[in-house]
Amino acid sequence: MSENQFGNQGWTPDRISSLEGKTYVITGTTSGTGYEAARILLSKGARVVMLNRNAEKTKKTISVLRNEIGQDIDVSFIQMDLGEQDSVKAAADEVLKSIPQIDALLCNAAIAQVPKRVLTVDGWESQMGVNYFGHFTLQALLFPLIRKSSGRIVTVGSMGYDMGLKTIKFDDINWDKDYTPNNAYSQSKLAQIMSIYELQSRLEAAGIPNVKAYACHPGSSRTSLITTSGSFLMRMIFGLMKLSPLTQPAENGAYPQLMCATENNLDQNEFYGPTGRSNWVGPVGAHPLKPHAKDKAVSKRLWELSEEETKVKWVF
Repeated sequence: MSENQFGNQGWTPDRISSLEGKTYVITGTTSGTGYEAARILLSKGARVVMLNRNAEKTKKTISVLRNEIGQDIDVSFIQMDLGEQDSVKAAADEVLKSIPQIDALLCNAAIAQVPKRVLTVDGWESQMGVNYFGHFTLQALLFPLIRKSSGRIVTVGSMGYDMGLKTIKFDDINWDKDYTPNNAYSQSKLAQIMSIYELQSRLEAAGIPNVKAYACHPGSSRTSLITTSGSFLMRMIFGLMKLSPLTQPAENGAYPQLMCATENNLDQNEFYGPTGRSNWVGPVGAHPLKPHAKDKAVSKRLWELSEEETKVKWVF
């Protein structure tokens, strides 16, 4: 393991100075790592635009944040369901109309370990549709403003990328056959990570050095992710894990995406997350990524398929 560039303690939000005048757009902020990321950014003076599915929960979240940090925090909400492309497009349109810059887009929201195969309204397996295709479209539509702002795109992946088939199942991307919650989740997270490194290549080829794209993951954090969408068995297993040293608080799980959104001089080629046991917990920094996540042929094919499936083309 290479030495952590941020020292033995790894990266922490103490490194963030004032974010006055900066704007961050985050998906999935009503709980877990997304909530913690929003809270910390707001506490540093940033403007935060929340993209969430549930309006009621978001209102409560904003109220809690105002009570904790201050009534004058600059936080707003746009309703968006990542599982519906029309909703993503409408939300992106509203973002472009309502804010003048995006310093970083944090693609944080996810569903995980969905027990039985479910299709989104657009016909995709739900984890691929929400985690991957929803964010792919959002990134593409917000890209012109991110480019104008010399901003960043941060994708929150998962170590689950290495716990499934270790490739994209192009012949059956929606799991008409052999669906398992874990393999489908793993594919969606692998796709998210692969698309970031493919985006880096395309930005370089297009001569756009001012936009940065980063892949990170929260490690094994105590969030509601599994309890929201996982099976009874998965909820039991993760419930027990939460009592062990193999998990960390949701706040710590937010550190990798916060680092990728704010820290200067990060290497885009790296993969960022906890560097302790199994990369589940521990000091945040860069750590190895398995070669299959950077397979050029697969990532290029995935990108082309994604533009075809979403009918959204990136304009570089």
